[in-house]
Amino acid sequence: MADLLHRIGIDADRLLLGNPVSDWLYALGLAVATFLALVVVHRQLMARTRGVAGVELPRGLRLLLNLLRRTRRLPLLAVSLLVGSKYLDLGTRAERLTTAFIVVVVGVQLGLWATAAVRFYLEEGASERQHRSQTTVTIVQFVANLAIWSLVVLLALDNLGFQVKALLTGLGIGGIAVALAVQNVLGDLFASVSIALDKPFEIGDTLTLESGYSGTVEAIGIKSTRLRSTSGEQIVLANAELVKARIRNFGRLRERRSVFRFVLAPGTPAAELAAVPEFVRAAVAGAPDARFERAHLVGFVPRGPEFEASFVVAGDDYRRFLDAQQSIHLAIAAELERRGIRLAPPA
Repeated sequence: MADLLHRIGIDADRLLLGNPVSDWLYALGLAVATFLALVVVHRQLMARTRGVAGVELPRGLRLLLNLLRRTRRLPLLAVSLLVGSKYLDLGTRAERLTTAFIVVVVGVQLGLWATAAVRFYLEEGASERQHRSQTTVTIVQFVANLAIWSLVVLLALDNLGFQVKALLTGLGIGGIAVALAVQNVLGDLFASVSIALDKPFEIGDTLTLESGYSGTVEAIGIKSTRLRSTSGEQIVLANAELVKARIRNFGRLRERRSVFRFVLAPGTPAAELAAVPEFVRAAVAGAPDARFERAHLVGFVPRGPEFEASFVVAGDDYRRFLDAQQSIHLAIAAELERRGIRLAPPA
């Protein structure tokens, strides 16, 4: 190397920033070689990734391929410069600045990898649960990104020479004032995280609140949840209110039960009273998706003998439940009419 530099008129022993020119060239060559090697390896891995597209792979490999797609060239260059700089004596100040730059760049790349990994696991979990809301992924991803990039910024400031402890102290005092000013917004934000993790309801569920509001969940946001009411208008509710409220979630209904009573006219013969449970059973058996539970003479009231019956309709479709209930009631009414049994007049 020294002979080659001498032939082209460059003094190999000449000092440049405290290092001979030959050392600078060696360091540059080492950095370039490292960078090219890393780029080639990255390209080869990406080519292999495209080659296995559509193939079912283990979760670990899918995560690795996902991280490869999020890898940028600048961190590879920073690592290459770090390798090359080890061949030089740059001095304390220059080495500190170089290290700070490399740490910041690598920290940004680690942040990209961390956010990609969090999103990967969230989406993997969402795909394994058919009823899991995409809003859950969005909210948890937002909170995770906030935490990850806050750590990256603190790491960068610390390596750039800022007093992070003093900054954190100032931010803590200022954060208390800000938190007091926007406590309602923060309450809704944390309530959205609670909804995302606990999942008391999801998009598409039909809710009835103790306040009287009812509707189908259309969207779950950072601050509010929006319902579409049965009359058509949109209802916007703060997440903090929903977390505290008592909610009836009909979206997770597996079956609907109907319990009803009817009173027959006084003087109905005992034989006819004994036949009532059987023809109620027959009426329920003739309705689609209905399952008979019970029918009994529960007592005598001033209006006459009183019966109580119940049946269950499978599924959460309210229209189908009403169709089955109507069919059963009409069948009971027809049988009462056929037998000449009259209902008691209203009180």
